[in-house]
Amino acid sequence: MGDAATFAGPILVTIVYLIVYYGFQIRITRTKFALSQAYRARGEKFDRYFGQDRVMLAADRTQLNMLEHMPPFLILMWLCAIFVGPTEATIAGAIYVTARLSYPFLLGKKLGRDIKPKILVATAVGYLVLTYYIGMLVLAVVKG
Repeated sequence: MGDAATFAGPILVTIVYLIVYYGFQIRITRTKFALSQAYRARGEKFDRYFGQDRVMLAADRTQLNMLEHMPPFLILMWLCAIFVGPTEATIAGAIYVTARLSYPFLLGKKLGRDIKPKILVATAVGYLVLTYYIGMLVLAVVKG
């Protein structure tokens, strides 16, 4: 293993990824608070988990989708950084984080009954990056 400077790129990508993740967590908290107030103003009770509010569902989906992919992304990125190269891992990781960051904008403020086709841009890019990491790692193993 190298020193921190060798892995500065993957370290930075990891930090940015976590900032985005916790930003999505903050979005959930802000959405919940705003909806609670709006429902209360209308004399209704806001049910966080079973109310099926479309705005709340969009905030949840954004954060949960990122959480679902966090272990594979971070594990594969770091394996690639160590066994393939930090530059390759950093570039692919930056692309991945950008795709994750675009997710709520592509999804929209409300989660509709149907998934918008444009959300596939973010998810397809994410899967391509994960596939790239796997392919590079397989090549590294085969080359010995």
